[in-house]
Amino acid sequence: MVLMMSSMHISTELLHLSTSSNGGWGGERVKFWEDKWIHDEVSLEVKYPRLFLISEQQNQLIQQMGGYKDGEWEWNLSWRRPLFDNEIAMAVNFLKDVERSVIQQNGRDAWVWMADPSGSYSVQSAYKVMRGSIVDGIKDRAFEELWQLKIPTKYAVFAWRRLRDRLPTRINLHRRQIDILDRHCPFCSREEEEEGHLFFHCNRIIRIWWESLSWVNKSAAFPKDPRQHFLQHGDILNEGRRVTRWKCWWVAVTWTIWQQRNTIVFSNETLDSNKLIGEAAFLLWTWLRHLEKDFFFHFNQWSSNLREGIV
Repeated sequence: MVLMMSSMHISTELLHLSTSSNGGWGGERVKFWEDKWIHDEVSLEVKYPRLFLISEQQNQLIQQMGGYKDGEWEWNLSWRRPLFDNEIAMAVNFLKDVERSVIQQNGRDAWVWMADPSGSYSVQSAYKVMRGSIVDGIKDRAFEELWQLKIPTKYAVFAWRRLRDRLPTRINLHRRQIDILDRHCPFCSREEEEEGHLFFHCNRIIRIWWESLSWVNKSAAFPKDPRQHFLQHGDILNEGRRVTRWKCWWVAVTWTIWQQRNTIVFSNETLDSNKLIGEAAFLLWTWLRHLEKDFFFHFNQWSSNLREGIV
């Protein structure tokens, strides 16, 4: 189950559209707005969301967006309303993007699986990616340790994306050329929202990690790189079940930070550090009930002393 569901998540990053043999797009299999066929890492829907919303041609294939006239391809774009003045510059950039690509009259497109030299998907290649193997076979300890935790799939996949810096933070969206007006951290509103700051170094978040370290009488300078932070966190303890709980705590805290971030961004709520720790503790408690056969503690009893409950 873990392998199958995780493969669905990683396919969006490792499946790439391939042009026809003569270097152009056939467009008979490629969705104009939703697929990543322009020369960027994002789709037109993501890069130009306002234009997508007013398009009358959503879910259309490239071949349905125009046609050949006198041997040349012409786009036939249709909108629900006239463009506003503040959308003109955006539309100009949009047209530049689509006109850079050649649409071949008799070309055929295909999907290519980038994790295998053959370009074809296999369960073995997907398993290697999930376990942290690079395409050339070099393994990464952080990914190996993550997949050994046996936590529920969606949390493992989230952490896997965290370690690869693939979450849609405001800086990551900006890097993908998505128009983000405010790139500041929603917690402190001082620094830009990149993953190292958001999860570890924000002055409203770092105190949570300090408190966690106090439970094991440790102190440390936290790295910004998520992989290094995860490895450093796990290396603090080295005693069997305590280590597993400690690493699971890292996943629970980062997951809950992201959930709190989303409620602030999309629901205008405020950060509550005590609530964050409480939700992370409850999440870990639900995992331990299934991970450890002799774990029979009631949540209130277990959470009343997290120092003993986790480590």
